[in-house]
Amino acid sequence: MMLKKFIVGLTGGIASGKTTVANLFAQYGIDLVDADVIAREVVSTNSDGLKAITEHFGQAILLTDGSLDRAALRAQVFDNPEQRLWLNNLLHPMIRQKMLDQVQTSTSAYVIMIVPLLFENHLDSLVDTTLVVDIAPELQISRTIQRDGVSKQQVEHILASQMTREQRLAQADNIIDNQGDHEVLRSQVFGLHQQYLQQAADLETNVHD
Repeated sequence: MMLKKFIVGLTGGIASGKTTVANLFAQYGIDLVDADVIAREVVSTNSDGLKAITEHFGQAILLTDGSLDRAALRAQVFDNPEQRLWLNNLLHPMIRQKMLDQVQTSTSAYVIMIVPLLFENHLDSLVDTTLVVDIAPELQISRTIQRDGVSKQQVEHILASQMTREQRLAQADNIIDNQGDHEVLRSQVFGLHQQYLQQAADLETNVHD
């Protein structure tokens, strides 16, 4: 089915400021579809996703209130590629479908889809254009340590699991440099907003031609 919505895939490494950038677009009335939020929804209490996980891994995967014990699940899949693959095969199609459903119900001129692993999980195939929020790795490390209270080693481990800055930038259609002050960021977003409005209008024209 052809999606007649212009979709911007927003991504960036850890602590690059994806949420900040997305919220600036939202101030212009643009709908946000957030993969992280949806990923939590598909395993929420009583969801089909959580039922399937419980059937597969057993009740030990649940907390006493019936919600998912994320730490227990992480422990199950951390060093087990087979189990991780099983989990991804279950959840990725659910997340993908829910994202597309949200795009379809959106009423804004275009949609921002926030996907941390946009390129890694090949979800860039769902979008019309890609936008990478970019900051230097040193800044990513210091911001993550500050924000999440984790060690430098843990942050470097997360960075190693994501694609490199060079790979990400090479695949980006547009890039926002998030190393300056907020006004610089705001003006970059405004410029791109104008561009996306035009691209969305062009798509609309092509669809009706």
